[in-house]
Amino acid sequence: MATTRIGLAQLPAAARAAVEQHTGPLLTVTESADGFNSEVAARITSATGTWHVKGLRTDHPRAWTQRREADIAPFLTGLAPALRWRVETAGWDLLGFEALDGHHADYTPDSPDLPEVAALLRRLGTTPCPDIELRRAEQRLEQYATIPADLHFFAGDHLLHTDLNNTNVLVNDRAPQADRARIVDWAWATRGAAWLDAGYWIIWLIASGHAPASAEHRAAEIPAWHAAPPGGITAFATANHNLWNQISAADPNPWTRRLAGAATAWREYRRSG
Repeated sequence: MATTRIGLAQLPAAARAAVEQHTGPLLTVTESADGFNSEVAARITSATGTWHVKGLRTDHPRAWTQRREADIAPFLTGLAPALRWRVETAGWDLLGFEALDGHHADYTPDSPDLPEVAALLRRLGTTPCPDIELRRAEQRLEQYATIPADLHFFAGDHLLHTDLNNTNVLVNDRAPQADRARIVDWAWATRGAAWLDAGYWIIWLIASGHAPASAEHRAAEIPAWHAAPPGGITAFATANHNLWNQISAADPNPWTRRLAGAATAWREYRRSG
């Protein structure tokens, strides 16, 4: 369920003043319509720089997502925008990130962004998992696995993003070739098997028009995918079919139905052999 968005101007005066202690007087504020988890999301500029600000009330049920992003940010150099400052005051938790240029990744077949996303996931695959509190993949998928014994396939000690919505990946065509893509919104960062992010990408690729076989072919550009046991892949596809069908039943809309359809198509492809 999406969180109700408010404008930066609706924050308490003390919270706005605390932001300006880091930025100086604001010159422009461009509210963002992207994302589902933040009550505040905006690109702001001042005489000293530009930032992307996201925030939640400290008593919001998902306030933990702000803490998770703040905790993991120092370990994501080269993968995500840098966290420049954090404000916790007047009942609000606000994060000020480096503002990135670029466009949301295009996942459609033959998109020139696909190699950039694959390169990003390869970099993520070589990034050590930090020693911070993270949920484990087998815990997150526990209620969706058809066979409980399959959960061992998802366990591991690798850093995962797990929310590979194309709007969470920004591609800057003017950046150096090896450094064009960045991934944002690390609230659902997880510890688990190294191949799982390639699997999560498959669902989004199918939802963007790829056939399941084509999506798996793209996933094979990620080295960790080659270590995935076939039975584990099928179990993962099945768990995500169950997850997305539950989500779409609780909140039916074109977006959730599209993901549920993609997850179902992948499960049927895996079951067909």
